[in-house]
Amino acid sequence: MKTAFLLSAAFVVATPLFAQTQSQVTVIQAGHLLDKPGVAPRGPSTLVIADGKIVQILPGIVAGPAGARVIDLSDKFVLPGLIDSHVHLESDAGGNAALIEEVTSSDAATAYRTLGNATKTLLAGFTTVRNLGDSSGATLALRDFAASGEILAPRIVDAGRSISTTSGHMDGTLSMAEDLHAAINQENLCDGVESCRHAIRMQVRRGVDVIKIATTGGVNSRIGAGLGRQIFDDEVKALVDTAHLYHKKVAVHAHGDDGINAALAAGADSIEHGTMLNDESIKLFKKAGAYYVPTLSTVNGYIERLKANPNAYAPDVLEKVKWRISVTGKSLEKAYPAGVKIAFGTDAGVSKHGRNADEFELLVKHGMTPMAAIEAATVNAAALLGVDKDVGSLEPGKAADIIAVSGDPLADVTVLKSVRFVMKGGQIAKDEK
Repeated sequence: MKTAFLLSAAFVVATPLFAQTQSQVTVIQAGHLLDKPGVAPRGPSTLVIADGKIVQILPGIVAGPAGARVIDLSDKFVLPGLIDSHVHLESDAGGNAALIEEVTSSDAATAYRTLGNATKTLLAGFTTVRNLGDSSGATLALRDFAASGEILAPRIVDAGRSISTTSGHMDGTLSMAEDLHAAINQENLCDGVESCRHAIRMQVRRGVDVIKIATTGGVNSRIGAGLGRQIFDDEVKALVDTAHLYHKKVAVHAHGDDGINAALAAGADSIEHGTMLNDESIKLFKKAGAYYVPTLSTVNGYIERLKANPNAYAPDVLEKVKWRISVTGKSLEKAYPAGVKIAFGTDAGVSKHGRNADEFELLVKHGMTPMAAIEAATVNAAALLGVDKDVGSLEPGKAADIIAVSGDPLADVTVLKSVRFVMKGGQIAKDEK
C-alpha cells in the first residue's frame, strides 16, 4: 500500500515522498553526521531511507513514522560509505606466495577468495571499490551479482585485465619457465599502435567499466628493467584514445616520472602509485584535471610479509620493495599542497583486504588533513569512478551507503579503522553498536 506520512510535527515533512509501505522505511538517528565531506559536520540528525536510497535528512533526533525500523546511532559519528579506488579482490598473497598461487589456484578457488576479500572490504566500511586487475573474470561476475542485490558486497567498478607492453608490468609470463608461456593468456599485452587499440577493445568486449594500463615497470614484477617508462608515446596515446572512444576512463600504473608524465600528456584520468612525481608532473595533473591515487599502504603489506619471512620476495623484487618503502609519501607531500586532486586507493591485495582504512593514517602522516583524507575516500573517489550521482555523500536520492564510528574521525582519523556500522544500499552489513 502506498503511504505518505508525517515524520514529526516539529519538522516540515508532510509530503507524499514515499511510494512504499511503512515497513520499507528505515530511520537512522545520528549523533554527528558528515553528510557532505568537505563541509562541516552536522550535529544530531536523522536520515530517512526507503528502497535503498536516502529520502530525507532532518535536524535532530526524530522518531520516524509508525512501523519504521529505527537504528539508534545517536552516540556515533555517521558518514558516507567509503570508497577504495584501487583494489585487487582476487588475492592478497604477495611475493613468491603470489606466484605459487597463480599457478595452483583453480577458477573456483579464485571466485571464493574474491568474494571473501570483498566481504572483508565491505565490513571495513568500504561500500564501493574500483578493482584494477582481474585475470579470471571473478570480479566482473561478482560486480554483477552485487549490482543485482543477490550478494551483499561492495559496489564494484572493474577494469578486467590490466594492459601493458610485452615484458611490461602486466606480462604474466615474467618469472615463469618458458615452457609454461604458451598456457598463459596474453591478450592484455600490446606492442605498437594497432596492437594497443586491439588490447583495449578486448577488455571492452568483456564488459569492463574502466581501463587499467601500465606505462612503467612495477615493484612486484620480475623484470630487471627498473621502474621507469616501458612504452612509447604513440602506444600510450593509442591506449588512452581507444579507451576514451568507448567512454572508459583510464587508470595508469606508473612509478617513474617519465611514465607518469607520458600518461598525463596522453590524457590519463588517474595515476596510480605515482611514486616519483616531479614539477612537470604537478603541472600536467592540474592541466588535465587528473587524479592522483597514492596507494601508500602497499608498504604495510611489504613490511609485514618481510617480517614474517625475510625471503618472501625474490632478490630483484626485494630491492624495489625496499626502495618503495623508503620513498613512500614523498610524492603526496608535493602533490597535495600544489592542489592536485587526490583520490583514496590502497592497492589492497598488496596490502591486506579489510585493512583498507590504514591508508588514512598514512595520508595524514604525509600532509593531508583528516577532512581532506575523508574527502579523498568519498566525494573525490566517487567523482573519479564516475559514481558521484549515487555515492560519495549522503543526500536525498543517493544510495544509502552509510557507516558509523565511535569517536570523531576529523580529530583522529584512525577511528576509521574500527567501523561499527555498515549499510550498503539500505542493507545492513554490520552492526556492532
